Amino acid sequence: MSVSAKPLKVGVIGLGVGERHVVGYQAIPGVEVAACCDVDPAKLRDVADRRDVAERHTDYRAIVENPDIDAVSICSYDDAHVEQAVAAFESGKHVFCEKPVALDRAGLDRLVRAWSDSGKRLSSNLILRQSPRFIAVRDMVRRGEFGDLHYMEGDYIHQILWKITEGWRGKMDFYCVTYGGGIHLIDLMRWIAGEDVVEVTAMAAKKLTRNAAFPYPDTMTTLLRFESDLLAKSTTSFGPQRRQIHTLNLYGTKLSFENANGPARLYRGDQPEDEEVFDVPYPAIEKGDLLPDFIAAIREDREPIVAAADVFQVMNICISAWESADTKRAVAVPSVV
Repeated sequence: MSVSAKPLKVGVIGLGVGERHVVGYQAIPGVEVAACCDVDPAKLRDVADRRDVAERHTDYRAIVENPDIDAVSICSYDDAHVEQAVAAFESGKHVFCEKPVALDRAGLDRLVRAWSDSGKRLSSNLILRQSPRFIAVRDMVRRGEFGDLHYMEGDYIHQILWKITEGWRGKMDFYCVTYGGGIHLIDLMRWIAGEDVVEVTAMAAKKLTRNAAFPYPDTMTTLLRFESDLLAKSTTSFGPQRRQIHTLNLYGTKLSFENANGPARLYRGDQPEDEEVFDVPYPAIEKGDLLPDFIAAIREDREPIVAAADVFQVMNICISAWESADTKRAVAVPSVV
């Protein structure tokens, strides 16, 4: 479908990070942000006025049930994602949903069924796939430059403890830090390796928040076994005293890569002369960078860069990791699609 043939109308639910979705959609030719929604009337008015969105609602159903709206961005609190996404699919909408798309296996299964029945597109904001540095590394892996990739580390290290001690995440009935943080790196490692995770073993601790009301672990480490016996580790920590870093270390039989703030490093051996600077830009991403491809996927009737199968499977892995940490045993990752 050409841009001129039919303008595509979008609704945005949740105007925290959702404001960036409004801005992103408004920058795409032939896309109109037809309506927005937030449970906070003051925030709704402020964002809608600032971004010039005429139609405003405090009830998400006014957006998903609007027959004129083609696609919905769901940027609400995490515990509302399943209900709102299912309603959107049942109303015939394409859905772009902030992660995590679900908080438990029952919710994930419900979402998979609704998506499958709808025939519509789904994507999620697993934005690290858009970082030029990580795209370059993935291409090198796919070309065989790393040789046999045998171990990876992908850690989400970010000083945002306030999000679970003061923000809305700490007020939900359940929250897992891996669902909001480590999910980015687990998805990134799946995408780079080009294979799936079959088993996880996880440990979690509540040390940073031991005197806070937040009842769940604040730090979580997961070991992952991939189909080829490639092993990986992913830690999520919201309390480190450092700049944010998406740790990504890849170790192969021919080449290794270690990410850093600033230039990364490549290693071709164990001598100083075997080390070289890798200065492809990082992170070099904005929160709305996946939206143009989502819109293009709708128009071209194809899967987006972050396809529904990817969204469901990385959520499935994270849920399995929480099950492992909770039961203190290894968990085989089931199939969901």
